[in-house]
Amino acid sequence: MKRLREVVEQGMGCAVVVALLGVALIGVVGAHGQGAPVAVPSPALLVLNKAESALVIVDPATLKVVAKIATGPVPHEVAASADGKLAFVTNYGAYQDGTTLSVIDLVGQKELHRVDLTPLRGPHGIVFFDGAAWFTVEGSKKIARYNPKTNKVDWTFEIGQERTHMLLIAPDGRTIYTTNVNSDSVSALDQSADGKNWSITNISVGKGPEGMDLSPNGKELWAANSHDGTVSIIDAATKKVVQTVDVKTKFSNRVKFTVDGKLVLITDLGSGDLLVMDAATRKEVKRMHLAKSVEGVLVAPDGVRAFVAESGDNQLAVVDLKTLEVTKTFTTGQEPDGMAWVGVQTVFSYQF
Repeated sequence: MKRLREVVEQGMGCAVVVALLGVALIGVVGAHGQGAPVAVPSPALLVLNKAESALVIVDPATLKVVAKIATGPVPHEVAASADGKLAFVTNYGAYQDGTTLSVIDLVGQKELHRVDLTPLRGPHGIVFFDGAAWFTVEGSKKIARYNPKTNKVDWTFEIGQERTHMLLIAPDGRTIYTTNVNSDSVSALDQSADGKNWSITNISVGKGPEGMDLSPNGKELWAANSHDGTVSIIDAATKKVVQTVDVKTKFSNRVKFTVDGKLVLITDLGSGDLLVMDAATRKEVKRMHLAKSVEGVLVAPDGVRAFVAESGDNQLAVVDLKTLEVTKTFTTGQEPDGMAWVGVQTVFSYQF
């Protein structure tokens, strides 16, 4: 895999310098499939409504749903292509019984392909990188890569851990991380210098790791442990846990660094809280009660706002990252969860 300095922002919290390189227009059909296509300014927010098996496109300026597109059953996570034309949705199913990946035409507002992944089962976390969609497959204990040019899964890798859940890729493409919920571990896959092979390091963390994110400087990986209320902080260079912090969550779900790397946002599905941590001191800054349950969280490319899926209340909350207050809530459909940005180009700047 070639090294890249520019990739699509997928809310991974990897950017130190974010440059919105112009405003692209994506033609989409209105939310109810009527009238002429609606031009949606980039960036646009993608949100998955699990209970409706649908992907919606939201204008983040107006918070209006401008399009709704059917997916496979119980979609969990979504990623967008670098050119903003395609979205890729993992259809998780009831519980690891999903066997499909939806490929969505964002311009034409339709599902292009529902890719049969059999025998792979339980697709979940997904990232678009280097022209392909990379995703975890919980029931098969693997990660896989889908090539949109051939419409095929062209590579898989055996993780061998139970419930390989979320996935992220380091900006240079040389390391892939997964959380493994039932094995209480994080896996780090490193690519060889010739790009032909991968080696795996399984890192023991707390109980039930789910959400994770990489700090903007690439030095730390934070993994939220859903079963014991802790966060494991991993040194990316040594692949060792350097600190375990008791954050007192009931069932942590997702983790996101802010763009400047100063704060870490953790959603607590069990309490309905959003926990804000100081990344440097590892201390709690604020704990905000939002809803019955909260799941997905995504930071805006400009670093000003965060979007939090209040799944239990069928709405999203907009959090001002300066005041740490909810400024607005809006509805996208039933049980929103996974989110991604489309039409955003990110320039990474490193300070090691």
